[in-house]
Amino acid sequence: MASKKTTAAKSNTTLLPVGGIAPYKEKKGETYMNKDQREHFRTLLLAWKQELMEEVDRTVGHMKEDAANFADPADRATQEEEFSLELRTRDRERKLIKKIDEAINDIEAGDYGYCEACGIEIGIRRLEARPTATLCIDCKTLQEIKEKQMA
Repeated sequence: MASKKTTAAKSNTTLLPVGGIAPYKEKKGETYMNKDQREHFRTLLLAWKQELMEEVDRTVGHMKEDAANFADPADRATQEEEFSLELRTRDRERKLIKKIDEAINDIEAGDYGYCEACGIEIGIRRLEARPTATLCIDCKTLQEIKEKQMA
């Protein structure tokens, strides 16, 4: 019975992007990466960056507050593993913040939303799903195929 409630709760949950910012609704006939679209993605990226920075602050506070010198080696090892996992997560987020900053710089330069490899439009829907995307879906697919072949 619990699984039915969980399934029902998941199906009723609407996933909003970062910061509760609704996806951009394209207007008929509007040009790609116009001022409204650029502003939407700048707002989305800044909200995402803010959330990540707040998470970093929470982690630092958590590690300061919860750091203890446990007498039991198992407890100490558990805490160290927990802290290690948090630090790895924050390191990935630090790299993501760098990508967010690069995307914001691309918006300022007028390059945001265009594929770095071939120059075509990446697409609003793809950018909603991955605001830091720098490749169109075709170039990204080719890159992944090449990576698999090299491995």
